[in-house]
Amino acid sequence: MAIFITVLQIVAPVFLLAMIGFAWVRLGFEYRVQFVTRLTMTISVPALIFTALVKTEIDRGALLATFWAACAAYAIVTVVFFVSIKLGRLEVKTFLAPLIFGNTGNLGLPLALFAFGEVGLGYAVVVFAIMAVYSFTFGIWLVAGSGSLTRVIKEPILGATLLGAVFMYQGWDLPIWTMNTLELIGQMAIPLMLITLGVALARLSAGRVGRAFGLSILKAVVCAGSAWMAGVYFELEPIPLAVLIVQVSTPVAVTSYLLAEKYGADADQVAGLVVVSTLLSVVTLPLILGFLI
Repeated sequence: MAIFITVLQIVAPVFLLAMIGFAWVRLGFEYRVQFVTRLTMTISVPALIFTALVKTEIDRGALLATFWAACAAYAIVTVVFFVSIKLGRLEVKTFLAPLIFGNTGNLGLPLALFAFGEVGLGYAVVVFAIMAVYSFTFGIWLVAGSGSLTRVIKEPILGATLLGAVFMYQGWDLPIWTMNTLELIGQMAIPLMLITLGVALARLSAGRVGRAFGLSILKAVVCAGSAWMAGVYFELEPIPLAVLIVQVSTPVAVTSYLLAEKYGADADQVAGLVVVSTLLSVVTLPLILGFLI
C-alpha cells in the first residue's frame, strides 16, 4: 500500500495537468499548440536542460555511462521493432518511428523529476537530448525519406545540452541573477508540456484501436526490457537505471503524429497509437515505477 501511494503521488500531477489541457479544449477554449510548443522547445526546455546540468552534482562518469546506455537502448529498440514490423507486414514508414520514439519530454522529464528529484532530472535530460537528436535525424528520414542534420544543429535543445555539459565539466557558474532567470524560464516547461499533451490528445481521434492496443503493449514491454538490458550492461546505479527505463518506456510522442501528417504516412494509424499508448501509460508507467522504487 505504501508503494502504491508513493507511485500515485508521483504520477498524479502528470496526468492531472494533462487532463487540464484535455478539458480546456473540450470546453471550447482556444489553445494555440504551435505557439506554446515553439515557446517551450525554443526557450523553456533549453533553459530547463541547461540549469539542470549546471546545478547537477552527478558524477561525470555516471552521466557518460547513462549516455552510452541510452544510445544502446535506442539501438536495441530500433532493431527489435524493425524486425517486428517486417514480420507483421506493416509499413515501416508509418509504424517504426512512433514505436521507437517516446514522449520523453512531456512525460519523461516530469516523471523523472517527481520520482527522483533534481538528480533524476539530470539523468533524464541526457536521455531526452539523445532521443531529440535521433528523432530529428533518423526519425525524420524514416517518415520523409531524408534526414535533417542542419535542423538538429539549429535546435536550441542541442545547444543547451552541449553548453550545459561544458559548464558542468568545467565547474563554471553564472551570476546568481542569470541562473535565477533561467530557472524561472525553465520552470514553465513541465506544466506547459503536460497541458499541451492533454490538448493534443483532445484533438486526436484514435484509428483502428485493436492494432494500436497490441502495438502499444509491445512497445511498453520491448522498451522497458531494452532499457533494462542496456542499463545493466553499462552497470548503471539504481537511479540512472530507473530514469533510463522510464524515459525509454514513455508512450508514443504526439510529434510522431505531426510528422506522419506532414510527410504522408498513415496519420490515422499513428493517432491511434498516440491515444491508446498514452491511455495505457496510466497503467504501465505506475507499474514500472512501482517495480523500480
